[in-house]
Amino acid sequence: MDIRFFELDDTEELASLFEEMQTYYGVFCPPRETILAGLLGRPPETEILVVATDRIVAFAAFAAIYPGPGLKPGFFLKELYVSASERGREIGTTLMKRIATLAVERGFGRIDWTAARANDRLLSFYDGLGADRKEDRIFYRLEGENLVALAGQA
Repeated sequence: MDIRFFELDDTEELASLFEEMQTYYGVFCPPRETILAGLLGRPPETEILVVATDRIVAFAAFAAIYPGPGLKPGFFLKELYVSASERGREIGTTLMKRIATLAVERGFGRIDWTAARANDRLLSFYDGLGADRKEDRIFYRLEGENLVALAGQA
């Protein structure tokens, strides 16, 4: 198992994993060309780790954020996904350990992320890492017409 940063040669395989992920979550999946363009044109601050065996079987997308507790930077983990065929093999744990190592090496004070409350298996996974649930927080999202409407008020 090879954990490394995303490289341009990974684009097609990672796009396939993105398609699998969208199907798994039961959400809209844009056309392949749009996925490829998104990977190639993603914000430069976004980092992606991939896990490869004979193919890419998992990824984690994250970015640095600032400020946090103690006015230190941290990571926001946007997505961690392991292919259905590879779950239960400690790949997600290994990815999280790698991100934690990067955070410590960079002097970052935390990793933040969200998780669906209805996904008990996922919550159990994150609890098992030693993460603290922050029940005092509410996750908000401004998107679509509401995003455009607010931007139009500027």
